[in-house]
Amino acid sequence: VQLQASGGGLVQAGGSLRLSCVASGTIFSLSALAWFRQAPGKERELVAGISQAGTTVYAEAVKGRFTISRDGTKDTVSLQMSSLKPEDTGVYYCNAKRVVTPRWDYWGQGTQVTVSS
Repeated sequence: VQLQASGGGLVQAGGSLRLSCVASGTIFSLSALAWFRQAPGKERELVAGISQAGTTVYAEAVKGRFTISRDGTKDTVSLQMSSLKPEDTGVYYCNAKRVVTPRWDYWGQGTQVTVSS
């Protein structure tokens, strides 16, 4: 297993959750890392990403509410989610991607986030 995600759960609207994803050391240090989500009946979409250099990108729907970070001491990428809304409900997947040789595109197993109204 290259990526192991955790931290999902059930929370009321307005609440917070923190997702974490542990990657093997080499994968972590040489990858751009991201969180995607997939709601029922919808396609998987990018939520937030962070480059090896620490540059971040966010979906418009989560800007100002979610924060992605990477911790090289723990080989972990985290997603701090605040002010959660019912539309944030879905299965969240971590991703590690490298587009130059050696290339890879790894996915975690997914963790369920449910936000009740």
